[in-house]
Amino acid sequence: MQKLLLILIFSVLLIFCGTKTNSQVIDKTTVKALDLKRYLGTWYEIARFPHSFEKNLVGVTANYTLRDDGKIEVLNQGYKNTLDGERSKAVGKAKIPNKLEPGKLKVSFFLFFYADYFVLELDKNYQYVMIGSSSDKYFWILSRTPQMDPSIYESLLANARKRGYNLDKLYKVPQPKS
Repeated sequence: MQKLLLILIFSVLLIFCGTKTNSQVIDKTTVKALDLKRYLGTWYEIARFPHSFEKNLVGVTANYTLRDDGKIEVLNQGYKNTLDGERSKAVGKAKIPNKLEPGKLKVSFFLFFYADYFVLELDKNYQYVMIGSSSDKYFWILSRTPQMDPSIYESLLANARKRGYNLDKLYKVPQPKS
Protein backbone atom coordinates (compact mmCIF):
# COMPACT_ATOMS: atom_id res chain seq x y z
CA MET A 1 0.00 0.00 0.00
CA GLN A 2 2.81 2.42 0.90
CA LYS A 3 4.57 1.59 -2.36
CA LEU A 4 1.42 2.35 -4.35
CA LEU A 5 0.96 5.64 -2.49
CA LEU A 6 4.58 6.64 -3.17
CA ILE A 7 4.20 5.82 -6.87
CA LEU A 8 1.00 7.87 -7.01
CA ILE A 9 2.60 10.87 -5.27
CA PHE A 10 5.69 10.64 -7.47
CA SER A 11 3.52 10.46 -10.61
CA VAL A 12 1.51 13.51 -9.58
CA LEU A 13 4.72 15.45 -8.84
CA LEU A 14 6.13 14.53 -12.25
CA ILE A 15 2.96 15.72 -13.96
CA PHE A 16 2.89 19.06 -12.13
CA CYS A 17 6.63 19.73 -12.22
CA GLY A 18 7.12 18.58 -15.77
CA THR A 19 4.16 20.42 -17.28
CA LYS A 20 4.72 23.97 -18.42
CA THR A 21 1.99 26.15 -19.75
CA ASN A 22 2.69 28.41 -22.68
CA SER A 23 2.50 31.36 -20.27
CA GLN A 24 5.59 30.01 -18.55
CA VAL A 25 7.67 29.72 -21.72
CA ILE A 26 6.71 32.99 -23.42
CA ASP A 27 9.41 35.66 -23.37
CA LYS A 28 7.48 38.69 -22.10
CA THR A 29 10.44 41.06 -22.06
CA THR A 30 9.21 44.56 -22.85
CA VAL A 31 10.91 47.55 -24.41
CA LYS A 32 13.19 49.44 -22.04
CA ALA A 33 12.10 52.89 -23.23
CA LEU A 34 8.78 54.26 -24.44
CA ASP A 35 8.29 57.85 -25.53
CA LEU A 36 4.60 58.17 -24.79
CA LYS A 37 4.17 61.30 -26.90
CA ARG A 38 5.51 59.45 -29.94
CA TYR A 39 3.32 56.42 -29.17
CA LEU A 40 0.09 58.45 -29.08
CA GLY A 41 -2.09 58.61 -32.17
CA THR A 42 -3.69 56.03 -34.42
CA TRP A 43 -2.51 52.44 -34.84
CA TYR A 44 -4.03 49.90 -37.26
CA GLU A 45 -4.50 46.35 -36.08
CA ILE A 46 -2.64 44.14 -38.54
CA ALA A 47 -3.00 40.82 -36.71
CA ARG A 48 -4.32 39.49 -33.40
CA PHE A 49 -5.29 36.41 -31.49
CA PRO A 50 -9.09 35.97 -31.56
CA HIS A 51 -11.07 37.23 -28.55
CA SER A 52 -14.72 37.62 -27.73
CA PHE A 53 -14.37 41.39 -27.32
CA GLU A 54 -13.16 41.74 -30.94
CA LYS A 55 -15.26 38.97 -32.46
CA ASN A 56 -16.04 39.59 -36.15
CA LEU A 57 -14.35 43.01 -36.12
CA VAL A 58 -12.31 44.12 -39.12
CA GLY A 59 -10.68 47.44 -39.98
CA VAL A 60 -9.78 47.80 -36.32
CA THR A 61 -7.86 50.84 -35.09
CA ALA A 62 -6.65 51.96 -31.70
CA ASN A 63 -6.27 55.66 -31.03
CA TYR A 64 -4.33 56.83 -27.98
CA THR A 65 -4.57 60.38 -26.63
CA LEU A 66 -3.22 61.91 -23.43
CA ARG A 67 -5.81 62.81 -20.81
CA ASP A 68 -5.59 65.75 -18.40
CA ASP A 69 -4.95 63.36 -15.49
CA GLY A 70 -1.85 61.89 -17.17
CA LYS A 71 -3.57 58.67 -18.18
CA ILE A 72 -4.13 57.70 -21.79
CA GLU A 73 -7.54 57.58 -23.44
CA VAL A 74 -7.93 54.49 -25.60
CA LEU A 75 -10.45 54.48 -28.43
CA ASN A 76 -10.74 51.13 -30.18
CA GLN A 77 -12.92 51.03 -33.29
CA GLY A 78 -13.75 48.47 -35.92
CA TYR A 79 -16.46 47.28 -38.29
CA LYS A 80 -18.63 44.23 -37.86
CA ASN A 81 -17.91 41.50 -40.41
CA THR A 82 -16.91 43.75 -43.35
CA LEU A 83 -15.20 47.09 -43.86
CA ASP A 84 -18.65 48.44 -44.79
CA GLY A 85 -20.26 46.96 -41.67
CA GLU A 86 -21.66 48.63 -38.60
CA ARG A 87 -19.04 50.58 -36.64
CA SER A 88 -18.27 49.31 -33.16
CA LYS A 89 -16.24 51.25 -30.64
CA ALA A 90 -14.95 50.92 -27.10
CA VAL A 91 -13.45 53.68 -24.98
CA GLY A 92 -11.03 52.88 -22.22
CA LYS A 93 -8.01 54.17 -20.41
CA ALA A 94 -4.41 53.13 -19.97
CA LYS A 95 -1.61 53.93 -17.58
CA ILE A 96 2.02 53.13 -16.94
CA PRO A 97 1.97 51.95 -13.31
CA ASN A 98 5.76 51.72 -12.92
CA LYS A 99 7.91 54.38 -14.61
CA LEU A 100 10.88 51.97 -14.36
CA GLU A 101 9.02 49.57 -16.69
CA PRO A 102 7.50 51.89 -19.33
CA GLY A 103 6.73 48.99 -21.68
CA LYS A 104 4.31 47.44 -19.19
CA LEU A 105 1.05 49.34 -19.36
CA LYS A 106 -2.33 48.56 -17.87
CA VAL A 107 -5.51 49.05 -19.91
CA SER A 108 -9.09 49.22 -18.69
CA PHE A 109 -12.37 49.25 -20.58
CA PHE A 110 -14.53 48.56 -17.54
CA LEU A 111 -14.43 50.49 -14.25
CA PHE A 112 -11.20 49.77 -12.39
CA PHE A 113 -10.45 46.34 -13.91
CA TYR A 114 -7.11 46.59 -15.71
CA ALA A 115 -5.41 44.14 -18.07
CA ASP A 116 -1.77 43.95 -19.09
CA TYR A 117 -0.61 45.67 -22.27
CA PHE A 118 3.04 44.78 -22.83
CA VAL A 119 4.99 46.58 -25.56
CA LEU A 120 7.21 43.68 -26.63
CA GLU A 121 8.81 45.26 -29.69
CA LEU A 122 8.64 48.77 -31.05
CA ASP A 123 10.13 50.20 -34.20
CA LYS A 124 12.63 53.00 -33.48
CA ASN A 125 10.49 55.28 -35.66
CA TYR A 126 7.27 54.21 -33.91
CA GLN A 127 5.80 52.78 -37.13
CA TYR A 128 4.98 49.26 -35.90
CA VAL A 129 4.67 47.48 -32.59
CA MET A 130 4.17 43.99 -31.18
CA ILE A 131 1.91 43.78 -28.11
CA GLY A 132 1.46 40.95 -25.64
CA SER A 133 0.44 40.54 -22.01
CA SER A 134 1.25 38.42 -18.99
CA SER A 135 -0.85 35.70 -20.65
CA ASP A 136 -0.01 33.96 -23.91
CA LYS A 137 -3.66 34.35 -24.94
CA TYR A 138 -3.23 37.99 -26.00
CA PHE A 139 -1.13 39.16 -28.93
CA TRP A 140 -1.35 41.97 -31.47
CA ILE A 141 0.69 43.46 -34.27
CA LEU A 142 -0.09 47.13 -34.91
CA SER A 143 1.08 49.55 -37.58
CA ARG A 144 0.74 53.26 -38.27
CA THR A 145 -0.60 52.39 -41.72
CA PRO A 146 -3.45 50.03 -42.71
CA GLN A 147 -1.03 47.86 -44.69
CA MET A 148 2.29 46.59 -43.40
CA ASP A 149 5.35 45.77 -45.47
CA PRO A 150 5.31 41.95 -45.77
CA SER A 151 8.99 41.63 -44.84
CA ILE A 152 8.41 43.57 -41.59
CA TYR A 153 5.34 41.45 -40.84
CA GLU A 154 7.29 38.21 -41.40
CA SER A 155 10.13 39.51 -39.23
CA LEU A 156 7.70 40.25 -36.39
CA LEU A 157 6.18 36.78 -36.74
CA ALA A 158 9.65 35.23 -36.56
CA ASN A 159 10.43 37.26 -33.44
CA ALA A 160 7.12 36.22 -31.87
CA ARG A 161 7.92 32.55 -32.53
CA LYS A 162 11.37 33.03 -30.95
CA ARG A 163 9.60 34.43 -27.90
CA GLY A 164 7.57 31.21 -27.69
CA TYR A 165 4.25 32.32 -29.17
CA ASN A 166 2.22 29.71 -31.01
CA LEU A 167 0.89 31.66 -33.98
CA ASP A 168 -1.46 28.95 -35.32
CA LYS A 169 -4.49 30.97 -34.23
CA LEU A 170 -3.20 34.35 -35.44
CA TYR A 171 -5.86 36.26 -37.37
CA LYS A 172 -4.75 38.75 -40.02
CA VAL A 173 -7.15 41.66 -39.72
CA PRO A 174 -8.62 43.01 -42.98
CA GLN A 175 -7.85 46.71 -43.36
CA PRO A 176 -8.76 49.20 -46.09
CA LYS A 177 -6.25 49.48 -48.93
CA SER A 178 -4.15 52.59 -48.52
